[in-house]
Amino acid sequence: MSIPALMPVYPRCDVRPVKGDHCHLIDEDGTRYLDFASGIAVNLLGHSHEGLIGAIQKQAETLMHVSNLYGSPHQEKLAQTLVDNTFADTVFFTNSGAEAVECAIKTARAFHQHEDGDKGRTELITFTSAFHGRTMATISASNQAKMHNGFLPLLEGFAYCEFDDLEAARKMIGPKTAGFLVEPIQGEGGIRPASHEFMQGLRDLADEHGLMLVLDEVQCGMARTGRLYAHELYGIKPDIVATAKGIGGGFPLGACMATEHAARGMTFGTHGSTYGGNPLAMAAGQAVMDVVANEEFLAGVRDKGARLKARLEQFIGNYPELFDHVRGEGLMLGIKMKVESRPFFQHLRDKHQLLTVAAGDNTLRVLPPLVIGDAEMDEFFDKLSAGAGDYTIPEPA
Repeated sequence: MSIPALMPVYPRCDVRPVKGDHCHLIDEDGTRYLDFASGIAVNLLGHSHEGLIGAIQKQAETLMHVSNLYGSPHQEKLAQTLVDNTFADTVFFTNSGAEAVECAIKTARAFHQHEDGDKGRTELITFTSAFHGRTMATISASNQAKMHNGFLPLLEGFAYCEFDDLEAARKMIGPKTAGFLVEPIQGEGGIRPASHEFMQGLRDLADEHGLMLVLDEVQCGMARTGRLYAHELYGIKPDIVATAKGIGGGFPLGACMATEHAARGMTFGTHGSTYGGNPLAMAAGQAVMDVVANEEFLAGVRDKGARLKARLEQFIGNYPELFDHVRGEGLMLGIKMKVESRPFFQHLRDKHQLLTVAAGDNTLRVLPPLVIGDAEMDEFFDKLSAGAGDYTIPEPA
């Protein structure tokens, strides 16, 4: 047996997109798929947004890469845009969400060692069913055995707590605790929003004990919930936020954002990246921010999200054997199923050309581009209805 040229770490399906058209993907054979997956919450402006394409093309004609040895007007511009529109005072640019979370972990640890010389405060309390990435540190931050298998030993410095259990988090605080690392709305875990009491409680505990509140908003950030960042829904101010996915609109880009207080340990030589913040990525990020960082656009996402959620809640009542309830915010929605979600997600894809995303807790993720209109919403329900109508629940193994 020979290994393929492309390392076989993904169980890839037979859909092979070669072109994107607004909210659709087009396969090699010309088949059109309605894309309500958005590259897992990445293509927030769809697949052919003129402003995003134009910004990347223009930048590619002038300068693509120089490294971080030199001053970067491109980075300075986008960093200032993010600072002006968020809680943050400073930004480090990365190429991916996992890198952004890695930087956030380092920032939280460095804070304690720089601030008070406490080299013992190295442990972050993380939460069950979380997904923070695929690097060694980010899989170590997760309690999921399926991500650990084959990669032991894990890195030290993480303690697992039940998600949305404030009292359990309180009891886990000890002399090693540096802070909390949490997704305000779990994505891979099944579109599970934290309660307001939980998020406010973590903020209060962090303030009480001098800890860092670190948020992983890689999936729930960048306008997906109808707020620029999901923590705004909770009325709290984090210390550090990891962001990626939608921030580049499809171009690889992430960022670690922090307050001045939280970033005091991140001094010369403590962190770096060869490609992070390259001019092409900065052009893409600025084009995205030019579109989404305004109240009119965000209000539109909230309106579309509310209408989509209401229609879903009405729709699932027609199939009580399949669906349980709908949860999520804005255009980050999940349909909790009464059966395994993955076979149904595959059925929608293969038989009805509707792209969604399976997630934990038997949840079907609905993550459309933020630029969907009524036509795409109607097409979604037509395909979903047809898919639910002709779906046969597999017999238990």
